[in-house]
Amino acid sequence: MLYPLVLTDAGQVGGIESILGLVLPLALMFGLMYLLLIRPQKKKEKKLREQINAMVVGDSVVTIGGIVGRIVNLKDDEVTISTSVANTLITFKKSSINTVVKPLSD
Repeated sequence: MLYPLVLTDAGQVGGIESILGLVLPLALMFGLMYLLLIRPQKKKEKKLREQINAMVVGDSVVTIGGIVGRIVNLKDDEVTISTSVANTLITFKKSSINTVVKPLSD
């Protein structure tokens, strides 16, 4: 037996309310994700950029590979650090610096 499909205005409920019901939760999720994930990461990157730009000879640094050393030379985009007791000199790009530690002044 076939049932006829009857389209009436009663079947079309909503309009703008149904669109808001779909879009509003998505917008809230993206806003929450921005506040919890993206914004703190951008603040951290900005702080690291400021530290890298303020580096001077004598500061201690840690690279993204975990190498710890003291800055002995700064060029435009390169940093030369001295590591270990044997004074091994290694040159890195500034973008590979993970942490800058200023020496304590007495």
